[in-house]
Amino acid sequence: MMQVMIVQDLVYASPHGKPLLADLYVPQGVKYPIPVILWLHGGGWKIGDRKLGPDLSRYFAERGFAMASIDYRLSGEARFPAQIEDVKTAVRWLRAVADQYGLDPEHIGLWGSSAGGHLAALAGTTGSGMLTGDTLEHSEYSSDVQAVVDGYGPTDFLQMDDHRLTTEQASDDPESVRLHPGKRSADVDSPESLLLGAPIGDCPERVREANPITYVKKDLPPFLILHGLSDLAVPAHQSELLYEALTACGNDATLCFIPGLGHGFFNRNDLGQDEPLSMSVQSSSDSLPEWLAPGQTLTHDLIESFFRYYLRA
Repeated sequence: MMQVMIVQDLVYASPHGKPLLADLYVPQGVKYPIPVILWLHGGGWKIGDRKLGPDLSRYFAERGFAMASIDYRLSGEARFPAQIEDVKTAVRWLRAVADQYGLDPEHIGLWGSSAGGHLAALAGTTGSGMLTGDTLEHSEYSSDVQAVVDGYGPTDFLQMDDHRLTTEQASDDPESVRLHPGKRSADVDSPESLLLGAPIGDCPERVREANPITYVKKDLPPFLILHGLSDLAVPAHQSELLYEALTACGNDATLCFIPGLGHGFFNRNDLGQDEPLSMSVQSSSDSLPEWLAPGQTLTHDLIESFFRYYLRA
């Protein structure tokens, strides 16, 4: 494995004077420029920071990708669209510092978990369009990305409650049970309502603006969407909605459902190592994608294969 230089506490933006921090993980002894993967943490947009996630040296800086992880404004500080503005600023910042750290500004991918999956999908479908707002730093650079991995991210908040599992249906996944016991998206204090600053049923237009599907069109970057079928926090139907919208417009998309798996699995460093995690796969291509091996189970190798195919081609 490659040696990794870790550069911490870099300021990538300062909305309203508050510094937002990023960490960079840069492999050493590799040919420049290096493709970049930006990790977006979960936490329901209300908790978490750039340290929440897998070991980014191991996944995947040691394997030749530059990894970045950012703090973005949480819902207790700023309501939507502040969060996606921060993500887009971070993408532009990566391009701004590309020469300094040997990064490839033409090959940037997003990898998001839960709320971070939602932000990754939204950044992928909107590109350099949509939101400008109060975070305009590095505006001379593009916020387009070249590949997106969305892990169990919400899409249409108004459809979440109709497709929720009961605790009994997901009894084999203690992480899902622990995260949001009994919480519904329509609640005034749900993560979705707190993100938007009002109960989701009272602000359907704001819900539409936060939905990545709203902006789906042709010629978007390739998407890999993964969701556990025992997820209590975010129903798997949310990922199905996104996949169907992407493929209906002719985009490159792959959807993987994992039976028996719940929420938050991207945070595990041992994903799929103790026992194989089988998947059901849907793809926009007539056959399995070239980057996906027949019978592939869920491990971090799956994520690496996707990014290697689209960011290092």
